[in-house]
Amino acid sequence: MAAGWVIDHPAHARLLAPIMRDISNPNDVIIACDRKEVRQMIDHSDGYLPRRKTIWVPRPIGKGRYRKAWKRMKISKKALKNTEMVVSVGAPLELRAAPKTARRVYITDTEVNHLAHSLVKATDIIIPTHFCEEISGKLMTKKATFHRIDGLHGHIHLHPQIKPSTVSDPPKILVRELLGTGIHDENEILSIPDKWLLGLDIQRADENQIEGNPWDLDKRLASVDGVVTQSVTLASEAVLLGTPTLLVSKAKRGFLDRLVNDGYPLFIVREHDDKTYSEWLSGLHLLDALTIPDWPDTRSQLTEILISHTR
Repeated sequence: MAAGWVIDHPAHARLLAPIMRDISNPNDVIIACDRKEVRQMIDHSDGYLPRRKTIWVPRPIGKGRYRKAWKRMKISKKALKNTEMVVSVGAPLELRAAPKTARRVYITDTEVNHLAHSLVKATDIIIPTHFCEEISGKLMTKKATFHRIDGLHGHIHLHPQIKPSTVSDPPKILVRELLGTGIHDENEILSIPDKWLLGLDIQRADENQIEGNPWDLDKRLASVDGVVTQSVTLASEAVLLGTPTLLVSKAKRGFLDRLVNDGYPLFIVREHDDKTYSEWLSGLHLLDALTIPDWPDTRSQLTEILISHTR
């Protein structure tokens, strides 16, 4: 059976890589979005992501986005014509382009991705147990088989880490700022005040400016004393690795609520709030007080859903 794997975002490459190593075969095809960080992931994929025929498609944002979407559909339809399953994380166009007889699997943990949710035509929709239905638009009304998995997407491709109890002087902090061109960014982006970075040993991992092997980003997240980021995905990955993280964003996600409720060191600033910033700064030195929840086997849950129809 040939399958199509859609990689629309660098985080999708991380999420799908272990699943593809488990169940993908050489006849499969990757549909990859032509954006800088995705190209970096594919270029450095040896040992992480199985090498498969890769088809590049445009990112339908900004000026001419409808023309780009039409072009992407046309390219994807041709590339996927012999597939029996298409797996997509938050990207609906490939599922619409897939053969009508194919199993079309839509994975999402982003409730506010309303445009994608409205466009998606899936046979199966996979969401986490903490998915916040009331802010997910019309997704739950889709005629599809719904599956719930226990855990975050980071639980699939990351591994539990033991953080050192000592903090560097000055603290080593990884900062990630976004370009602001994403589909949700207009309503969610919040600037990081320059004063919050004063006196800290700053490493940068800004969008489209990550140096070195992008697959090593999780190692960087685990090695620093703290993270300041506008990216909700990076924030979730950092705290799963035990790194105190200050998320500067107006974003609302069910997985953010779960991380806070489970006691992970996540501090969220939805408006410029010096108090929360100070709490995060103090939290860099309080890792010994953390009780991290058990690590769910989300990878096996997702793999089981994807292979179940072949039995």
